[in-house]
Amino acid sequence: MQDEEVLAALGASAGRRILGVGSVAGLGLTLLYLALVQSPSLGWQVFMVGFGGTCVFLAERMWRATAQWLVLTRDGLRDNTGRMIAPAAQIRSVDRGVFAFKPSNGFRILLTEKAPAVWQPGLWWRVGRSVGVGGVTAGTPAKYMAEQIQELITRQSQD
Repeated sequence: MQDEEVLAALGASAGRRILGVGSVAGLGLTLLYLALVQSPSLGWQVFMVGFGGTCVFLAERMWRATAQWLVLTRDGLRDNTGRMIAPAAQIRSVDRGVFAFKPSNGFRILLTEKAPAVWQPGLWWRVGRSVGVGGVTAGTPAKYMAEQIQELITRQSQD
């Protein structure tokens, strides 16, 4: 790492984590309960068990993912474990418009090169050249991070 100065940090508060994970887990547990108690047919029962189990699995993944946070340095965007999400040299643009394909309360980063697909539910995802940041994060810190990334891009283009 060239510079350890933290320009911005973004994470999910305990309340947002509980609400997000609780919603997904509640849906899953409700579907499992309905599948076992009053399923109209075997086909619907199989569907509800599968979908309910998937929701419970995703809730657990979201709980683990939102325990982490994101850190922006001059090197780029990474999580607190050190995994690089978007190197600063590869960031082309930031999109946080109303109609942008982005997570709620977040923004999208467009990279110059493709990167492996990764999904941390509720916090960030990366597919091809797009990185989505947000979900159960608060809007104001996410907006600040997007502005800092835009400033980082501007400084790099001037160099």
